Amino acid sequence: MIDIEKCRLTRYPADVLAGQASPVEKIDDNIRRLVEKMIDVMLKNKGVGLAAPQIGVSLQLFIISLDGSRESVKVFINPDVMPTGELDSTEEGCLSVPNIYTKIRRYKKCKVTATDLEGKQFTEETEGLFARALQHENDHINGVTIVSRMGQAAKIAHRRQLKKLGQEHEQKREG
Repeated sequence: MIDIEKCRLTRYPADVLAGQASPVEKIDDNIRRLVEKMIDVMLKNKGVGLAAPQIGVSLQLFIISLDGSRESVKVFINPDVMPTGELDSTEEGCLSVPNIYTKIRRYKKCKVTATDLEGKQFTEETEGLFARALQHENDHINGVTIVSRMGQAAKIAHRRQLKKLGQEHEQKREG
């Protein structure tokens, strides 16, 4: 049972962001409440996607809403993401790594097979921002953040902010 009240936006370098998430075993009211909480957190922080590990829950579940609206949120449970086509390098940010925007290489197209909140499996072919968001959120359930995808120059350019996030993380652990 997930304590939804304790779910908060988790920041790098929190342990939950570095591990492989577990599959969702069954879609019940607890999972539906978790998705509602995720939508609230994503919209409040003006994101277009959010993965369960980003609110401290290590499950293979993420949501995407390209226009940042509640109405267009899509839920992806236990997704299988298969990137295809050419690579493209575009600036990306992450709610769990605030104030850092960096160029990340990702595939331009993506095919995803996942389960929705009703327990129905679906497959979609995507491209552009949707494909990028799918790969970004899928990285989260695999313990990968944009920090791990950054080149050395980007890590150096953002070292102060990364150090600050590390210090804030240590203070939370001690406090």
